[in-house]
Amino acid sequence: SKMAPVFEGVQLCSISDNSGQFQSSSPQIVKLEVKYDGQDYSVVIYTGNQDAMTFLLDVNTECSRVGRQSFMLTSQERSLLLRFPTTGAFSEFYGHVEEARHKSNAKKRRSMFQLRTDEASATQYFQFYGFLFEQQNMLKDYVRTATYQRAMLQNMEDFRGKVVLDVGAGSGILSFFAVQAGAAKVYAVEASSMAEHAETLIRANGLGGKVQMIRGKVEEVTVPEQVDVIISESMGYMLLNERMLESFLHAKKWLKPTGRMFPSHGDLHITPFMDEQLYMEQFNKANFWYQESFHGVNLSVLRDAAVNEYFRQPVVDTFDIRICMAKTEKFTVDFQTADETDLHRIEIPLRYEMLASGSIHGLAFWFDVAFVGTSETIWLSTAPTEPLTHWYQVRCLLRSPLFVKVGQVVSGVATLVANKRQSYEIMIELEIEGTGMSSRNTLDLKNPFFRYTGVTPAAPPGSHTGTSSPSDSYWQSLTLSPNVGNSTQVVPSNHVVAINGYDGNAANIMQSNLIPLANTACISHPTTVAGGTTVRQVGGVSTMPTPCSIGGGISPAAFTNQTTNASMNYSAGGQYGFGQGMMQMGQGAGQGGGMLPGQQVDGLNH
Repeated sequence: SKMAPVFEGVQLCSISDNSGQFQSSSPQIVKLEVKYDGQDYSVVIYTGNQDAMTFLLDVNTECSRVGRQSFMLTSQERSLLLRFPTTGAFSEFYGHVEEARHKSNAKKRRSMFQLRTDEASATQYFQFYGFLFEQQNMLKDYVRTATYQRAMLQNMEDFRGKVVLDVGAGSGILSFFAVQAGAAKVYAVEASSMAEHAETLIRANGLGGKVQMIRGKVEEVTVPEQVDVIISESMGYMLLNERMLESFLHAKKWLKPTGRMFPSHGDLHITPFMDEQLYMEQFNKANFWYQESFHGVNLSVLRDAAVNEYFRQPVVDTFDIRICMAKTEKFTVDFQTADETDLHRIEIPLRYEMLASGSIHGLAFWFDVAFVGTSETIWLSTAPTEPLTHWYQVRCLLRSPLFVKVGQVVSGVATLVANKRQSYEIMIELEIEGTGMSSRNTLDLKNPFFRYTGVTPAAPPGSHTGTSSPSDSYWQSLTLSPNVGNSTQVVPSNHVVAINGYDGNAANIMQSNLIPLANTACISHPTTVAGGTTVRQVGGVSTMPTPCSIGGGISPAAFTNQTTNASMNYSAGGQYGFGQGMMQMGQGAGQGGGMLPGQQVDGLNH
């Protein structure tokens, strides 16, 4: 083992102020030894009569350098001033002290983020969000960005003159919105290298006096004062992926007792779905491993393992709401009252009365978050009935589908267990009550399959009902329009010409969407939570007596058009393609993941 460093000829002087005045002993010559027992460092001081005094060296040790070659240690009511014979001896001793304090800090002062996160995962995570093009992808999700802005501007009294903390600030966009809403001071915490770009934006926009960047993780930095509001865009796929919600909740140590969390709570919706095509797609991917002579090698022994691997992948895409077979169960996290440890393991009881007959192929997940302000409650929704966002929806397949009939009751549980890869293991289990038939699966949210391709989701088979066939219904809907020139124009009888997004009714603005959704009408959202939905929650969610609105997504044309509001173009036809860059952090794209129509891979059009 390494020999303990020994320092001879050190002068020791004891200093105290017990009597109200400084008292010091006569200097004496001592020997110092720096010891390390494999766990802790300590300084042992030997006096002339071989008595020894031991001081533990760690981050809590009260000590300081004095001048060029002296050092002071304080224990209880007495301080010891140590003067080394040479500056070289002092420098060597001081190096051991710094090493001891550093190792002690690393061992004993690990932050909550470090305790729950694998170092390699964290490195990749912050590198990902350090790129401008990733920030651009999120900023261009206009539903996301404009909803946050509207939530703040519609509740200016919650921000006017207040101190705000922005957790995971990224480009700083939410900090800018807080200033727009009247915030007096914003502390923007960002751990990635994007903090440098955010500071550039702050200076360029003349907000250096109002927005202060703090580089680091919110679990590890010091905020100069308690704050009135904490803002953050910390949701991942299925609300919980990336585990940034825990950082959002951790930040409450800087929140005043009467402070506000923005957003205020999140609802995770879960419902059984039927999608034979998706199920067969995943199952058939493993057929490659059926081959018994692949270049002379029999692969078939791995076919079952391949099936298991594909079914461990949650599917990220969107779908027609009519594939859902029952009302959603709802699990609520109240950001105002929940603790970060509440999200380490989540068990969500499920119970459904089936509204349709068919095969349950798995469970579909999406989330809504509410910004509960003094003036208004604003909702950001990722439901399949709403304009598409970069969160899409997530579906978890069962390995063995369950056939059910209308009126049957299906019960079960969805268990989400956090892991150090900043994600969750998902365990789903369903049983048809009274039959003994059940199915289960375990999935890895860190490794989803990105199925979305930009194609409008199709209605489920059997959606066409009524006495007329779809073909007859289409032709019956056509009427002859008046002659235009020498031609006769055939147009649908219910056709309305939209000019700049308006359809003739000033109150009925066409929905703006990143990707237009098929078979979905504009949804009228009530001001109260709809009945009939079972609620599971973390923390207590207060009622929302204030008006509610969904979304708030505004077309980019609204910010660039030089004409009046009456000509703003809320075009529902514009499509903004999603490449893999739009996907949230930490998910490796699966086979076919993130491909757009026309994209080429290995020379083939997809």
